[in-house]
Amino acid sequence: MAPDATDAAGGGDLFAANLKGSLLAVASSAFIGVSFIVKKKGLRRAGAAGSRAGVGGYGYLMEPLWWVGMVTMLVGEIANFIAYMFAPAVLVTPLGALSIIVSAVLAHFTLNEKLQRVGVLGCVLCIVGSTVIILHAPQERTPSSVDEIWHLAIQPDFLCYATFAVAVSLFLMIYCAPRYGQMNIMVYVGICSVIGSLTVMSIKAVGIAIKLTIEGINQAGYFQTWLFAVISATCIVIQLIYLNKALDTFNTAVVSPIYYAMFTTLTILASAIMFKDWSGQSASKIASEICGFLTVLAGTVVLHSTREPDQTLSADLYAPLPPKIYWHIQGNGDIGKQKEESLPCDIITVVRQDYFV
Repeated sequence: MAPDATDAAGGGDLFAANLKGSLLAVASSAFIGVSFIVKKKGLRRAGAAGSRAGVGGYGYLMEPLWWVGMVTMLVGEIANFIAYMFAPAVLVTPLGALSIIVSAVLAHFTLNEKLQRVGVLGCVLCIVGSTVIILHAPQERTPSSVDEIWHLAIQPDFLCYATFAVAVSLFLMIYCAPRYGQMNIMVYVGICSVIGSLTVMSIKAVGIAIKLTIEGINQAGYFQTWLFAVISATCIVIQLIYLNKALDTFNTAVVSPIYYAMFTTLTILASAIMFKDWSGQSASKIASEICGFLTVLAGTVVLHSTREPDQTLSADLYAPLPPKIYWHIQGNGDIGKQKEESLPCDIITVVRQDYFV
């Protein structure tokens, strides 16, 4: 009877911890979803007054509304950070799907970024896929110390994943972002997602260290604690920079779901590699998890296909035109040229430079 009672108590404690983590993750998603909208409004204000974040400008740092969004996101990230102390990543991370609903609905009403009916279907697919992942996700063994996490992190399998993730991120940042970042949403969001999977692993280590320290088992003496903290801070800064670029360049209702889908998939993959969560699972559970991933991927594709052009005008529309431009004027089938100086002063035109021949 005693072992059964102990097992029951342990199961109850695990359920209570998972419940706390779930509630914190839900609150985190709500704050983060709101922060997407507030930050985007701040980015738009800053872009109207100077260089946009999407083209390398940092004027948004002087915009109070952007800082309100940052504080809101910080509250959400703190709640998410605490959630990782109580529940495994495979449970906390997929609950970020709620931020998609919040940001998509608010963007529809406040940013005039229309979410089409097919886009709603895409959101539903993401939520359904996430639910399947949660229901069939492998159970994560909770480490008892930072030193134990360090030994898990230096396993060959996870070292290969971490090296690959860093290499892909550097390739996207150095080569792809300057060339294709303004045209392909997957560049900026890909950087955030790949780096984000490493962020979660390091944040969980820091969270466990704090939790154990509060319980009386000091973890500050381990150099791994501070190393994980530095890695977390570095990854978070990189995520914020490229997330700002993504929000300033593309539709919020599309950025949020794609970021969620990629980030969740890569985080669960990283957690499975690091903590060996996949070992011992039945074939039916593995098949269910694969179906969940495919459903999330399908929702992402549907949302991406319904993306509307962002209302924010690109920077080249505001670039100063050369002082002397020959305009091509067509009238009655004849084509002629006229210098800018000879145009009436009361005529104002907004044109792209590539309209000129």
